[in-house]
Amino acid sequence: MDASVYGSSLFAATAVSRDPSPQLTQDIDTDVCVVGGGLAGLTTALELARRNYPVVLLEARQIAWSASGRNTGFVLPGFAQDPSIVADRVGLEQTRKLWNLSEQGLDYVRRAIAEHRMEGVDPADGWLNISKIDNALEIAADVELMRDTLGANVEFWETDRVRAQLKSERYFQAAYYPTAFHIHPLNYAFGLARAAEQAGARIFEDTPVLHIDPEGVRKRLATPQGRVRASHVVLAGNVHLGSLMPEISNTLLPITTYVIATKPLGDALDEAMSYRGAVSDSEWADNHYRPTADKRLIWSGRMSTSPKNPKRYVSALRRDIARTYPQLGKVEVEYFWNGTLGSPIHRMPNIGELHPGLWVASGFSGHGLNTTAMAGMLLARAIAEGDRTWEIFNPFELIWAGGRAGRAFARARYLANRSRTAMAGYLSRRRDAGRREQTAPAQTASALDVPVAKKGADAG
Repeated sequence: MDASVYGSSLFAATAVSRDPSPQLTQDIDTDVCVVGGGLAGLTTALELARRNYPVVLLEARQIAWSASGRNTGFVLPGFAQDPSIVADRVGLEQTRKLWNLSEQGLDYVRRAIAEHRMEGVDPADGWLNISKIDNALEIAADVELMRDTLGANVEFWETDRVRAQLKSERYFQAAYYPTAFHIHPLNYAFGLARAAEQAGARIFEDTPVLHIDPEGVRKRLATPQGRVRASHVVLAGNVHLGSLMPEISNTLLPITTYVIATKPLGDALDEAMSYRGAVSDSEWADNHYRPTADKRLIWSGRMSTSPKNPKRYVSALRRDIARTYPQLGKVEVEYFWNGTLGSPIHRMPNIGELHPGLWVASGFSGHGLNTTAMAGMLLARAIAEGDRTWEIFNPFELIWAGGRAGRAFARARYLANRSRTAMAGYLSRRRDAGRREQTAPAQTASALDVPVAKKGADAG
């Protein structure tokens, strides 16, 4: 797998073989043209082709070369934005409907893997969303609210139950989502592409769109060696749309996160964690991780608002592992990579019709495996069947992301949140150690370390 396209990732190293699709070298008439070969574009193309719609997909580079093939593979219910904030904006009833749609997206991914017999996707069940702050009453109340008002399938885990699965004194209570799972995202994207082509979709790689004329009944798209005319155009891209469609790309904050994969850890990993699902211990970048079948850790964290060399973050992410699981010792890293996603100010997807026949599926904010599937289903039904369910996203309009100032603000907000969480976690661990001293030996010093943002790699 070409590292210049897919990065030096574990996923690229373990991807199933796939013959590349050709470049577009002719003029084509079609019903629907999808711009962007990530998860949203591939799902849209597949679902339209299954409905016998002529569909062409244009990808500037190669299928799933960016965030779609580089993410940690978490397939979760919900959205990037907190449901309580969504409810404040659109009301509880609409929030329930949105949550249900997000779960339909999760179900779609699981069903597609089985239906199309996708190789190497390897789903593993469960997601633990853990608190590094001792706050049982608030977390239990949040879980009850999610379960009772949204119908979410979620459980509250006490600290002892969390630590029985994940042997870390840095962890307290958690929300557990049993229907969530994690997968090999690049192999899933390749599976979607293969299924879309088998259903009749035509995919062209290395075919950047240079210009779109969205006016009129038939839209026109120009590429270096061919043109496409289509009744509908679906813009399934993020920040990479750039000057092609600035009314979309300028509404997205470009967020780059960093990932490492360790060498196989063997029995040491079993001693540190018996849980095999996905783990998040922050609502922001730090940290999201999961074990692999061959007993590696895939571990992500840190963020920047412009892509940096992922190698400079390796030491910082290794320190995160050491703070969380000191019993693992000094882990060796075999792969490191980054991925860039687009996040709207409201942290909800941009899904809908911009102009007659011009559609958008974008802004999944790092929560895209379920929401890209959902978006593809919604837009396929809208185009093929006239379904209007996508209108539920109308309140989350396109809002300018603030340019350089917006990026600077996002970076400062991340660092401030990280510092607050670190201090609150430290105080929680001190109180917890004090309580446990009465019945057990004093906590180790590593459990009380205060992670402080540093210059260079830590500060990004």
